[in-house]
Amino acid sequence: MSELYLVRHAQASFGEDDYDRLSSLGHQQSRWLGEYFKFRKIKFDQVICGDMVRHRETAEGIARGMGLKSNSVETHSQWNEFDFERLVEAYLSTRPDEVPHDEAPHHEWFQILRKALLAWSDDRVEGELKESWTDFEQRVDDAVSVATSRSDRNSKVLVISSGGPISMAIRQILQAPPGTMIRMNLQTRNSSFSHLFFNERSIELSGFNHVPHLDHPDRSAAVTYY
Repeated sequence: MSELYLVRHAQASFGEDDYDRLSSLGHQQSRWLGEYFKFRKIKFDQVICGDMVRHRETAEGIARGMGLKSNSVETHSQWNEFDFERLVEAYLSTRPDEVPHDEAPHHEWFQILRKALLAWSDDRVEGELKESWTDFEQRVDDAVSVATSRSDRNSKVLVISSGGPISMAIRQILQAPPGTMIRMNLQTRNSSFSHLFFNERSIELSGFNHVPHLDHPDRSAAVTYY
């Protein structure tokens, strides 16, 4: 069977004016992941990423870690993250008592995101959003179909995306309820990969949220979630 690696982008710039770029740690995480793939002698027949900056920068870091001068990358916007900033804004617009203060710790915002995702999945978020939950489900399903459409056997496909699409893809493959996607999304680590096998008949999950490249005593602080 062929193999599919779904990589969540490395650490982005949470709390900065422009979230959609890697932090210095994020660049290091992506290089470490590339070094791990090189060490394991894993070579990819196809590389796909969303068209967000953090996706592209993660792909570039992986290529550097693998010792590649360049990586032939296909850009598919279906793998882009959902607009979580607009989703949280719309959710809080009718719940002003839940708005965290400006200096609120990260975990408070994660709790708000969890509530917003639950409301989104139940169509309980008022205001204009770029896409409905159903729209998001459909574009991720389409993205997975494209990524697993190779006819050659024993190929390896690398996808660099975000926690939302990756969690939705796995939830759909497992035929699990919406809450499964939400729980997975909030625990997906930066630069982690999930591993799947596929052929023309089926796609099966082998492992979720792996970070073997960070499994070193001196890298414990490099395990991040945003």
